[in-house]
Amino acid sequence: MADGDRKRNRSRSVVDDLPVHIKDQVDAMLLDTRYTYRDIALFLAEQGFSISKSAIGRYALRVGRATQRLLEAQEQTKALIELIKKNPEADYTEGGLQIMAGELTKKLAQAEEEWDNMPLDKAARVMVALSRTKVYKDRVRQEMQKKIELAFAGMEADLMAAIKSDPQLAAELKAVLSKAKEKMMADD
Repeated sequence: MADGDRKRNRSRSVVDDLPVHIKDQVDAMLLDTRYTYRDIALFLAEQGFSISKSAIGRYALRVGRATQRLLEAQEQTKALIELIKKNPEADYTEGGLQIMAGELTKKLAQAEEEWDNMPLDKAARVMVALSRTKVYKDRVRQEMQKKIELAFAGMEADLMAAIKSDPQLAAELKAVLSKAKEKMMADD
């Protein structure tokens, strides 16, 4: 099989193949900074398993990266939940999209080989999906702006009809409505 044709499988370590109770002890030892990889290798040898310090180190790095990704995802989820709690009217899909875009950017930056090996049709589908999301978001924003403009125009007409006898009050109200409309239309 040529290099470009090889199939990428999930990484496995000899540590992954240990009995669960032994693997759990190895995981606990890795979390406890008092133990070195050498200490863990000696522990495993006492249990009848010959695993090198470097294999333990590679396993620790892989598990550490997975744990770090999980912690980052938890933090992002907490931040999104807090945003929703503080402002239930907020468009939290924007926050979700930002998280996804950030993770996709990280993935692309770290996965040079995977990117090089990604089939062109799959890359095109990802780009099309991102483009559709952007178009949809822009369309929703334009529709919302139109609705805001119509609502303010209707409200202005109703208020102007109600206070048409006082031109100064009508001018002041129109100025207040214009400021409110500008704030609503601001693209923050």
